Amino acid sequence: MGFENTTALNVMSATLSQFFIRLMPWFFVWVWSTGFLVAKLGKSYAEPFTLLSYRFALALVVLWVIIKVVNCDWPSTWRLALHCMLVGLLIHGVYLGGIFQAISLGMPAGLSAMVIGLQPLTMALFAGLMLGERVTKRQWLGLIMGLVGLYLVLGEQFSIDPETVFEGFSGWSPVLVGSSLLAIAFGTLYQKKYCHGVDLLTSIWLQYAAALVLSLSVAFAFETRIVDWQWQFVVSLSWQVLALSIGAILLLMIMIRQGAAAKVGSLFYLVPPVVAIQAWFLFGEALGVQGLLGIVLIAAGVAQAMWPSRN
Repeated sequence: MGFENTTALNVMSATLSQFFIRLMPWFFVWVWSTGFLVAKLGKSYAEPFTLLSYRFALALVVLWVIIKVVNCDWPSTWRLALHCMLVGLLIHGVYLGGIFQAISLGMPAGLSAMVIGLQPLTMALFAGLMLGERVTKRQWLGLIMGLVGLYLVLGEQFSIDPETVFEGFSGWSPVLVGSSLLAIAFGTLYQKKYCHGVDLLTSIWLQYAAALVLSLSVAFAFETRIVDWQWQFVVSLSWQVLALSIGAILLLMIMIRQGAAAKVGSLFYLVPPVVAIQAWFLFGEALGVQGLLGIVLIAAGVAQAMWPSRN
């Protein structure tokens, strides 16, 4: 009788594990998409790298407590630790810092999102060069479908006049966003290639430690570091630390280790339409026929890229 109960529990545990693995990408997309919403709420209360410094510092504290409770292993060599820190500089420091700074210089969030929307294609190109991953014709088709759908959604949400596209924001903004695009694509693949075998929690702690050094350096060199501690800022910062800096990044690292980089990268196509849907629900922003068509095309493209191959 006890053996039967144990077997039933094992089967149930395996079923729940498989369910969580299948649900993980969609939960990640939703959590990652909220970053744009809370950034809109919190950026009015602190300068970009000052905000990121608080975010990274608090994330380090929370992660340190978790690491101590779980008793995680640290990288076995300094080389592995440095690899993790370089990943942190790229996917946290340069990526987030570039986007936050570009928007603070006046670049429309929609325009910056359109540039970052090239990430899946960029990752697919880098994956072949860095990891030797073969991107199939079906995956290329899915990636291109997702890109077209992305621009349909954003083109409706953010109408840009070609004659005034560069008015009102610094010429450094496109450079910063372009750097963010390269940083998140290259950093994600670098993590997959050089940080395999390192405990996820300690790896992320080292990443944030490196990103904190970068953000503090920029904040002390170029910003006033003044924060308006309103409740909106506290709520925004708390969500950024717990849900985004710990939850979403942990999910991303798990998916990178489990799946091909091109497939994981294609999930980022889903973020802009999910943001558009939430903005429509929360703030009443219009979502017309073009946007709906774009969302359908993105979903079809991601399904095309993520569908398991016969091999």
